[in-house]
Amino acid sequence: MSLEAFLHNLHYDIDKTKPPDAVVDWEDGPLAYKLYRGLPVVPLSPEVPLTLVGGDASVKPDLRHMGHFLWYIFGLTQLSQSVPASNSMIQNMGLMQLYRRFVPSGGALYPNEVYVYLKLEDLPAGVYHYDVAHHRLVLLREGNFDSYLARVLGNRCDVSACFGAVFVSTLFWKNFFKYNNFSYRLQGLDAGALIGQLLEVAKRFDFASGVYFQFLDRAVNHLLGLSEQEESVYAVIPLSVKPATSWLANRNEGEGESTASELCRELTMVHHDHYVRSRRVKEFPMLIKMNEASLLESFRPLLRMGEEKIVHCEDQVVALPRVKRLLYDLASVSRERFSPDGDFVTGKVSQEQLASLLQEATASFRYRNDLDGAQEAPVSRVSLYGCFYNVDGIPDGAYHYDSAAHTLRRVRLGDHRLKLQQGMPSDNVNLFQVPLCFHVAGDKDHLATALGFRGYRIQQMEAGMLVQRLLLAASAIGIGGHPLLGFDARLCDEIYKMTSEGITSLIQIPVGPYRPCPRLVGELHG
Repeated sequence: MSLEAFLHNLHYDIDKTKPPDAVVDWEDGPLAYKLYRGLPVVPLSPEVPLTLVGGDASVKPDLRHMGHFLWYIFGLTQLSQSVPASNSMIQNMGLMQLYRRFVPSGGALYPNEVYVYLKLEDLPAGVYHYDVAHHRLVLLREGNFDSYLARVLGNRCDVSACFGAVFVSTLFWKNFFKYNNFSYRLQGLDAGALIGQLLEVAKRFDFASGVYFQFLDRAVNHLLGLSEQEESVYAVIPLSVKPATSWLANRNEGEGESTASELCRELTMVHHDHYVRSRRVKEFPMLIKMNEASLLESFRPLLRMGEEKIVHCEDQVVALPRVKRLLYDLASVSRERFSPDGDFVTGKVSQEQLASLLQEATASFRYRNDLDGAQEAPVSRVSLYGCFYNVDGIPDGAYHYDSAAHTLRRVRLGDHRLKLQQGMPSDNVNLFQVPLCFHVAGDKDHLATALGFRGYRIQQMEAGMLVQRLLLAASAIGIGGHPLLGFDARLCDEIYKMTSEGITSLIQIPVGPYRPCPRLVGELHG
């Protein structure tokens, strides 16, 4: 199968992404977290703050603060027990016990891992893995790697001005065992949700951050000691207490550029033993093939990526009420965030609620990255569309949200819930009880012209980042959202008249009021 056909099936023919007779071996499933063995460890304080409302003074953090920072990004936060209802896609498996985190993940499998390069006064400088199961750091390689990491990023970051960097990777088997090749789409979205949470937490700690999607993959994987046959880094996020404008995209044209092969020869190769739990790990050749096709060996001239496209809309524009940015405690909102399944209940949504939801999701989504350079507020490459029903003062219909004008541009009038429900292969969500059904949209060619196959995973990550902002905003106003990839993208594109405009629906997020779920929940913090 060609890679183009593989990506097409991921989006439009999901059934072709796994064998028809595939059976999930739940008894042999992997752990949802990576466990290194035989390496030095540094415990982190379990006494995390219970509120996150604003930044501290801009001072270099210590180990205690970094522990709090990492826990709010990706730590184990809840033990949840429930009895899932049977539906057409899931057989009743009895009691379901899950360890939850503050970010959503397909099937709660969390295929991503978090690594950090840290230079703190009370910690040996080096590269660490964040062991979420024990809330501790595992030392992978000790030393100062400023020069190495700067060249990994194409000399576009003054790493010496940063106290560290976060590496977000994907461990392929962690959700391939359940979703087969479809896991490739989920992995990018999950990584994006994680990055979205990271950037929001960084704001509360008053850390400046920037996301690098383009880097020399083999060199950074070599630094961490990762085997690209099972895991690969998707994004690098430097952190500093200095303004990002002073170190982000700080390209030194006088320095020679390195290739990934050259950098790998500078460091001794390391192999670290880690525990997976699965006795039999199946092969995933298409995931490896896609990853290899996405790697950068050297840097090409970097161009600004594509801007947001919108469909041709009808004349009617709905001006939304002017509302202030939401001010909320991120810790509380993260704890309250819930993905309702059959728990949505019929209810009205006010214009003010919708306006706050849309404004907060898109305003908080703005972030510094290496695709836009030093620009503060570039036009987004992904955008929000929605089918709205029973919203006060807004006719039922399909709309595009114009974030710059804070208006809804009508695409098509009418109640589209039946069509959307028919487009879902699973009946786990009753869309007739959901007033807001959002779709994140982006280019059909997923930045392929500029970035090749790497553009696909970048687009999925940006979609996941916007989804996480939408979910946090929904939680802040007391409603819930449930990200879904089980939807008919062609049908949604038709509803929004996207087909002729070269854009497509990337993910579906029903949002609305919900009733408490019958489950037993225990909070996991000191």
